[in-house]
Amino acid sequence: MPQPTAPGTEPIRLTSLSPAAGCGCKIAPSELEKILHGQEAIIPDPRLLVGYGSRDDAAVYDLGGDRCLISTTDFFAPIVDDPFDFGRIAATNALSDVYAMGGTPLLAVAILGWPIEKLGAGPARMVVEGGRRACHDAGIVLAGGHSIDAPVPFFGLAVTGEVNRACLKRNDTAHAGDRLYLTKPLGIGILSTALKRGQLPESEKMIGRDLMAGLNSVGIALGKLDTVHALTDVTGFGLLGHLLEVCRGSGLNAALRYDAVPKIPEALRCLAGGHYPDGALRNWKSYAHEVSGASTMERMLLLSDPQTSGGLLIACAPEGAADLERTLRDAGIEAGPIGQLHARDAQVQGARVVVE
Repeated sequence: MPQPTAPGTEPIRLTSLSPAAGCGCKIAPSELEKILHGQEAIIPDPRLLVGYGSRDDAAVYDLGGDRCLISTTDFFAPIVDDPFDFGRIAATNALSDVYAMGGTPLLAVAILGWPIEKLGAGPARMVVEGGRRACHDAGIVLAGGHSIDAPVPFFGLAVTGEVNRACLKRNDTAHAGDRLYLTKPLGIGILSTALKRGQLPESEKMIGRDLMAGLNSVGIALGKLDTVHALTDVTGFGLLGHLLEVCRGSGLNAALRYDAVPKIPEALRCLAGGHYPDGALRNWKSYAHEVSGASTMERMLLLSDPQTSGGLLIACAPEGAADLERTLRDAGIEAGPIGQLHARDAQVQGARVVVE
């Protein structure tokens, strides 16, 4: 698909307009913590089952009769140059938050910021079309949205979903002894950085796109497995950041087997060539004090790499591992355990992740 152009100029690469790509746009965890600790009193609502207090993927509201409403929003600046692919990936990423709660999407509305004079309306239309395609693939309608004229393009969705209360999955309900699984390989932020720098071979440009455009709809099936104790998607804070959220919320520590963590081979080559996003360093600085064993630059940067539309991180009881792996295989996902959760040492304060 042709790249957007301004009249009388060369084609404009969307990624060249992004200060950071995809979920790498996220504010660092340590800074976000300062923002969310406001002084205004929070009005309690007993029907709000999941709010921002647990740093979960979406808000969940009890509608009664075992029905729960899921509400989430997500948007970011371009991570690819093709407008249609950008819209599809951004929408897929937003839908993932519903799947990560064990839920089913119902409908979505779009969020669009666009430098209209610089890029024109045509590419923006293709961004929205990409978002509509992702919604179609998820079996829902893109029902409307809101747009503004903005200096930097961005796109995303606000998504409404539902879940039976018995199937609701959270990121703070893991158990000691649970095995950890990850449904997509790491390295999206690294590949995207190489792409933005013009250092990604043509033959490798579709690898990241295809991974990011893959829906995490297996989350619906995971919601029905009682032995899946916790679930979250891995996005802008990297695998370590989202695993630490599980550990903090559940009062546990984790051991992560680096060799078992799925990785994009081409991303490792890009990383060896010095290509990695600034967001990986911001992430690492936010939680390095809670991690041990990330003793090489590769380990540190890959495990902190901001993922866009990344995989689901699953905490599953050992006795449910066979059912879990069967469910994943039925969805076309081959995944094995990458680590395990453990009870905390009473002598050590706070969550810890040990990379083995």
